[in-house]
Amino acid sequence: MIKTDFVSLTHEIGPGFAERAAQHDADDTFVSENYEELKKHRFFSAAVPAELGGGDASHAELAEMLRIMAHYCSSTALAFSMHTHQVAVPAWRWRNQGAPVDGLLQRIADEQLVLVSTGGADWLDGSGDAVRVDGGFKVNAHKVFASGVPAGDILLTMARHEDPAEGTVVLHFPLPLSTPGVKVMDNWKALGMRGTGSHDVVIDGVFVPEGSIASQRPAGKWVLPFHIVASQALPLICAVYVGIAEKARNLAWERAAGKRNDTDVQLLAGETENELRTAQIALDCMLELVATSEPGPEMTNEVLIRRTLLGNAAIRTVEKAMELAGGAAYFRSAGLERLFRDVQAARYHPLHEKRQLLHTGRYALGLPVD
Repeated sequence: MIKTDFVSLTHEIGPGFAERAAQHDADDTFVSENYEELKKHRFFSAAVPAELGGGDASHAELAEMLRIMAHYCSSTALAFSMHTHQVAVPAWRWRNQGAPVDGLLQRIADEQLVLVSTGGADWLDGSGDAVRVDGGFKVNAHKVFASGVPAGDILLTMARHEDPAEGTVVLHFPLPLSTPGVKVMDNWKALGMRGTGSHDVVIDGVFVPEGSIASQRPAGKWVLPFHIVASQALPLICAVYVGIAEKARNLAWERAAGKRNDTDVQLLAGETENELRTAQIALDCMLELVATSEPGPEMTNEVLIRRTLLGNAAIRTVEKAMELAGGAAYFRSAGLERLFRDVQAARYHPLHEKRQLLHTGRYALGLPVD
């Protein structure tokens, strides 16, 4: 079987994404046509091992695919990163831990299922309530930032449960979005990333059978599964913002080309390059770290540091690109205004900068980070 080159394929279908990007942004509409194109070319199983019918893309290849995709449409790349990392995690566990997740991975490959994550907003603490009833749990929750949910098949989510013996625990479970009592709100009206369809999802009294609980963990505690999530998810999400920064730099160069002999333009070009290189180096280091180290507290701390450095540098790159391009950048038609809004979302993925600083400071001082 010939291995699919998803990076080259992204370049092939990307121009269509770019043609539609501005309209989706203007209308606050989900990038549904782009998702159909991704399904047609089996992108949704890119991270699934070849033995299970998938594209067998490496973690670094997935990051490169998402970085390139962001050059064409930020919203498509970010929404798709949320699915991709949810596939990358069980794929890593299947390869490295022998985890019994082959059934899910095979279904993703066979059916091109779209996974929707709520983990970014839930993170360690979780949200919603799971009350034990006969045979399982009744769940009530209101989830936010569910990117890609208009095309989603399965919501991978969690809820808090008060266990008489263990205290507050977080239950993880898959929930088909077609389940009665699951409602997708039409409320994604945001500053940027408007095409991601990151609507709220309300779970109203939904019964989750005991057998559907994939895992249970103490609320608010760093445990190995979350270290794996951090190592697999954050580099893929961050790759999108590097792609946005690169695209902004390229557009700014086009606008500034006629003024290249101006000293101010030269200085701004240098500042833009420095910021962009910081973001690129942070991503490269993050991917190298994940490829060569075992998930755990030390790796997570290093990934979180790089996530902050990368996010801040990507934002500053676009800011400098706006300045480099001059007044033309202020017009929507230039494309930089949309990238400026889209890159702001880098601030809101976990851990937020102040929480990362606290986490890293406590880790450096030998204090608990939970």
